[in-house]
Amino acid sequence: MGRATVFVVEDDPAIRRGLVDTLAAGGYTTLECGHGGEALETALAAEIDLLLLDIMLPGMDGFTVLEQLRKSRPALPVIMLTARGDEQDRVRGLKMGADDYVVKPFSALELLARVEAVLRRSAERSGTVGRVELDGRTVDLEQRRIEFPDGTTRDISEKEAELLQYLVATRGRPVARAELLQHVWGLNPRGVETRTIDMHIARLREKLGDAELIRTVRGKGYQLA
Repeated sequence: MGRATVFVVEDDPAIRRGLVDTLAAGGYTTLECGHGGEALETALAAEIDLLLLDIMLPGMDGFTVLEQLRKSRPALPVIMLTARGDEQDRVRGLKMGADDYVVKPFSALELLARVEAVLRRSAERSGTVGRVELDGRTVDLEQRRIEFPDGTTRDISEKEAELLQYLVATRGRPVARAELLQHVWGLNPRGVETRTIDMHIARLREKLGDAELIRTVRGKGYQLA
């Protein structure tokens, strides 16, 4: 599995550069942006593992970005950044779905520790999803079984369960084949050409009995309905 990618959204170029350099030194891949509207577009489309989000942004403030983001990517880890120390801001951010809240100025060690902790909690949460409802079907990911409304069941393989688990965790956005290769199969997708993912998706669709439950988004990948 590759390094986690952190998306840094901060309008002050000097602070943003400091954040990016700190994360890079900590072993993370980074993306960066200084505008709220552009940040939302990127966060909805890019393959990122965590968002560092400033509150005071041009175009769209951090609270609005978070509110819109949570509609489509409810499971994406978000740490809010702000120069304000006001308790109301911290409470508001957490209530809106932020995973943590860091008040500037902060040390590099503190930032890296918080990023690591939030990513670890996120991985633990996604790994504990045991059952999911899909249009009347109940999928037991631990027992690897699909239960239909009429009482019949169908078994799925371990890799099919892992694939479906990842699509559940990223529900609301298309997931590229490269991302699935990296996060589900643990392979470096660069230069790899394989039909494995398409074959697993086809088998899952057949076992679920409804091809529309896992949609193909042209040019972007697969998305759980």
